[in-house]
Amino acid sequence: MHRVLILGAGKIGALISGLLAESGDYHVQLADVNDKAAEAVVRAHGLKNLEGFALDATDAATLEAHLKSHPADAVISSLPYYCNRNVAEAARRHDMHYFDLTEDVEVTRAVRAIAQGAASAFVPQCGLAPGFISIAANELITHFDTVRSVKLRVGALPQHPNNVLKYSLTWSTEGLINEYGNPCQAIVDGRMAEVMPLEGMEEIEIDGTLYEAFNTSGGLGSLAETYGPAVEQMTYKTMRYPGHCEQMRLLMNDLKLNQDRSTLKRILEKAVPQTLQDVVIVYAAVSGLQDGELREENYVNKIYPQLIAGRLWSAIQVSTASGITAVVDLVMSSKSGYSGFIAQEGFRLTDILANRFGKYYALGGTKDVSSATVVSGQAGHQRRVWAAAG
Repeated sequence: MHRVLILGAGKIGALISGLLAESGDYHVQLADVNDKAAEAVVRAHGLKNLEGFALDATDAATLEAHLKSHPADAVISSLPYYCNRNVAEAARRHDMHYFDLTEDVEVTRAVRAIAQGAASAFVPQCGLAPGFISIAANELITHFDTVRSVKLRVGALPQHPNNVLKYSLTWSTEGLINEYGNPCQAIVDGRMAEVMPLEGMEEIEIDGTLYEAFNTSGGLGSLAETYGPAVEQMTYKTMRYPGHCEQMRLLMNDLKLNQDRSTLKRILEKAVPQTLQDVVIVYAAVSGLQDGELREENYVNKIYPQLIAGRLWSAIQVSTASGITAVVDLVMSSKSGYSGFIAQEGFRLTDILANRFGKYYALGGTKDVSSATVVSGQAGHQRRVWAAAG
């Protein structure tokens, strides 16, 4: 079995550990600063190849001691972005493969520096955006002789919005604020550029539903650096229901809460509910020349909540965990081997979709599973029931 250490037993880490352990090909250590969180996941699965640990990975000495007493072939960080630099440094010292979910540009630059000359693979940004959207867009880019425009658009949205923000919290609040508040990368007229978040508004219509899209930080990943002047225009924008961006501008810019992010985090978590009834929309559009003609190709997909191991998982959990586990599986099972810094565009979309974990991106999902589970009453307390299982 491949030995994997997963740091963080939260919304995403819990599903990553379950997918890998249930496959039977991975011995998984799931570590969290809250030992009860990790143990709850372990009890629910009841597998001999899944162990729980209490571990504060932000303490370098504690992490070092754990890696010495419990060696692993790879580490997967599902921790907040600001924790990943220390984890990557530990992975380098122990010759481990490294994977994370960060959207933070500076953290990724630090990981790239740490990975220089490494015999193991360092693969940051393995989530949804950056991550899967980069792989999808890159696949389309390879179909063109020359590329004019690349548009990456992703939205993690409630199926049934009913508040002023038209939004529900589906993932890390800190990560959300980070992408709404930090400068954004883009390629403009063949040059790398920095654009402002919450700007660049546009409208997109998919299957009869209208969405707005605007600049947010981090989602472009390393794709812009990979292609540079070979592409005229490249942008990443987050998709929301119309009106959301205006409300966030009020909070972050007019009320200056971008300078007081801890207060903004408390406000959002107190006022905006979480939901398991969400939908993830992935939209990539590439235009350019094919055989001398100007053409456009699109990859559009909607991912809905799914039942896995007897529990309803939200669309953002499924899409994020599926993406990173597919990448982990491709790296760990590779005969030729991966080493050093590996960008997401280094993976083929066809390989991801054909992978046993990437199958959760299959087209044709609906909201029926989440609706039926919620109506039956099984979703409301499933975390408590799941934690008590085993």
